[in-house]
Amino acid sequence: MPQLFHRGANTIARASIYGGLGIIGLFFWVIYAVNDSPYFDFVGVPRPQPVQFSHKHHVQDDGIDCRYCHTTVETQAFAGMPPTHTCMTCHSVLFADSPALAPVRQSYADNTPLAWTRVYDLPDYVYFNHSIHVNKGVACITCHGRVDEMPLMWRQKTLRMNWCLSCHRSPELFVTPREHVFDMTWVRDGDQRDMGARLVKEYDIKRLTDCYTCHR
Repeated sequence: MPQLFHRGANTIARASIYGGLGIIGLFFWVIYAVNDSPYFDFVGVPRPQPVQFSHKHHVQDDGIDCRYCHTTVETQAFAGMPPTHTCMTCHSVLFADSPALAPVRQSYADNTPLAWTRVYDLPDYVYFNHSIHVNKGVACITCHGRVDEMPLMWRQKTLRMNWCLSCHRSPELFVTPREHVFDMTWVRDGDQRDMGARLVKEYDIKRLTDCYTCHR
């Protein structure tokens, strides 16, 4: 029986198979890369706000503590957003006529809250409680980064589940003395694991990795 295909067809067939597998692999790699990029997780991307509020100015320059604005961070699941009258405590006098603060003055006059854009916004199926983490020694910078160095607020961490689990599995690597939870400039002295192991025991921190811990 005469040969139907030229011998070079074997090479073409192999190239087609390997090339097809390569294209499929490249396709999934592109999906992974895009999904892990700031286009989706917004890490490092300042979010537009009704007022371009600078944490750097208020925290680092003016020395305002996190809890002055986020009043419920130690007692409730939600850290809380400052009502407009908190802003006006200072800005009824300071920069009272600044055009940049016109939305704040209008909000105060109308008794209507400012529509801030959430920088950290977890899905509805994820339960997170600020007060539990704060009282267990999880510092603000662990999740939010050096807020005192951000002229505009952006997301510092991805909030992906594997990132959360890295802390839940090894809390001794992340826990901070409670008195330094709100201190943006505190630096760990010595071996973190030794200090962390002591704090994990002192604060009775559990390695909570069951699904229902966050998905309720």
